[in-house]
Amino acid sequence: MNGRSYLSNDYSALKYLTKSKFKQGLECPNKLTANFKSSAKDIDFLSALADGGFQAEELSRLHYKGGTLIKESSYEISTDKTNSLIIQGDCVIYEAAFLYENLFIRTDILVKSGNTIKVIEVKAKSFDSTIRDTFINNSGKIRSEWRFYLFDLAFQKYVVKKSFPDYNVESYLMLADKSKKSSIDGLNQLFQISDNNTRTGIEVKVNSINEIGDPIMQEVNLTKLTDDIIELSIHKMHNLTFNELLNNFTDLYTNQKHINWSDYNGHVCKDCWMQQYQIEDKDKLRPNIYELWQFRNHSKYLKSKIFFLDQLNESEFYEPFNNSLSVKNRQWLQIQKRVKESKNENVEYYLDSKNLKEEMLQWKFPLHFIDFETCTSALPFTKGRHPYEQIAFQYSHHIIYADGRVEHKSEYINAEPGVFPNYDFVRQLKKDLDKDFGSIFKYATHENSILNAIYTQLLDSDEYDKEELINFIKSITNNKQKNILLWKGERDMIDMCELVKKYFYDAYMKGSNSIKVVLPAVIKICSFIKEKYTKPIGEINLTSLNFSDNHVWINEDCIDPYDSLPAPNYSEVNKPIGMIDKLNNGGDALIAYAKIQYVEMSPNEREIIKQSLLKYCELDTLAMVMIYEFFASELKIHHFSKN
Repeated sequence: MNGRSYLSNDYSALKYLTKSKFKQGLECPNKLTANFKSSAKDIDFLSALADGGFQAEELSRLHYKGGTLIKESSYEISTDKTNSLIIQGDCVIYEAAFLYENLFIRTDILVKSGNTIKVIEVKAKSFDSTIRDTFINNSGKIRSEWRFYLFDLAFQKYVVKKSFPDYNVESYLMLADKSKKSSIDGLNQLFQISDNNTRTGIEVKVNSINEIGDPIMQEVNLTKLTDDIIELSIHKMHNLTFNELLNNFTDLYTNQKHINWSDYNGHVCKDCWMQQYQIEDKDKLRPNIYELWQFRNHSKYLKSKIFFLDQLNESEFYEPFNNSLSVKNRQWLQIQKRVKESKNENVEYYLDSKNLKEEMLQWKFPLHFIDFETCTSALPFTKGRHPYEQIAFQYSHHIIYADGRVEHKSEYINAEPGVFPNYDFVRQLKKDLDKDFGSIFKYATHENSILNAIYTQLLDSDEYDKEELINFIKSITNNKQKNILLWKGERDMIDMCELVKKYFYDAYMKGSNSIKVVLPAVIKICSFIKEKYTKPIGEINLTSLNFSDNHVWINEDCIDPYDSLPAPNYSEVNKPIGMIDKLNNGGDALIAYAKIQYVEMSPNEREIIKQSLLKYCELDTLAMVMIYEFFASELKIHHFSKN
């Protein structure tokens, strides 16, 4: 039978297993229950914008012109309209809807030609068409990074085939091909959000795929792989065949059941294990093994009914100490301190003064602290660029002098839409850092990776000063490939995150080494930091490029400076699209930059977002300064020895 098939004529009584619900079930079947509370932030309009999904979808539609968009939200109406178009003859449909029994899907693009239906799923994800075996590993299994995408595509094909069994159904992913280059400038600017619609509202500024030059999106035929999933069950999820998956998901979702994970090859989900093992309410706040940093053996321990940190044995984590904390050293430290803290016992922080001091005495003043804000874009900004290349659009730079003075020395931001900023970014950074030979600091590996990426971009460029910029990058970074040291610069950036991992731990951190967690831990501990930063900027030997002299970083109501960052003030603009309520982490910064790139806005709104980005990035390097000051004050180093 063609078209929709129902278990009941009472449509309202059905709970439809949709594409999004199916994907939730792939993560964990228990996420299909209504009482499941996800810890993950919902992907909203701006998050999707930052991922590039809207733009990639609109660009992909240009490859299949003349399509009919199914706008109706009703399951039944949208399905009836889709069926009618398919039955009438050859067609292209955007957001085609299919309802089979209690399974419901919408396809990004559907092409019906003769007796063949092509299901095309557009993904804001890249691949390299020059690399073989993109989707299958050497063991013949689906690569982990593609499993959810391919099972999602298989689900769509299954529903379409059940709805139209007499047709040949093919399945495709439409992906950005990283081996391709844009042949025009301003490709990303051809897809702008220009109205107040919170979801669609994208204005496509071209009429034909020919206007964008060489295509960067590529259709990948994955029919055989999805057939292997559906019909042959060569590839499985949760150790179940595809039909078993559907039957289980449907039963769980329809009847709101909770699954016993022992039926699923012993796998246990971190989000529902307490329910699985019937953990009593009194133990739910007890420090558990999922808190433990760099721990990989959860399933093994859960099977043995070892759930909590106080059940772990020191012998399992013993490793000789060798001048810095190893992973196992740090894990056992965390276990000890976290358990004590949970019992309201006094817990002292750990600081390896001897070895940290030896390292710090090698640093050269003035000390430079830098932080980058970056993104990738599905659609290249300029001619010759690839999809999803790194874009460095902002940095902040603080300096500490030998006498203890702290200066917010410089910053860079490019908030202009469609401008590829990387080379100007490096030029300005070089200008700011080349004035002396002081030590340079980063937090984690991000800055090194970004500069390595720009190095590669420069090699293929015609920039007048490319050799100069390349040599500068090599002077402050390191690069390893296949474990062979290619270079290590004479001013190779010092990683403060590694310093924290090797020499410092506080129970407040709960295993995390993120600067957003380390900073409040340091503030809580250090009297020097609290005394200094409870005073206005103008009174503490500190300069700022974005905050007034009256600004105070710490007060009684707010010990975490990131919580005190002011929200963007939209009082001077009218109804901004996808209004950003706050900007105090890297994810928010990424979203803000995406909005600058893809949303038409007034100069005033652009300036508001720009100022918020500058304030956030300044705090990132000031946070590094504060962590340094904590180390130096505790160890009585240099200017702190006089205190």
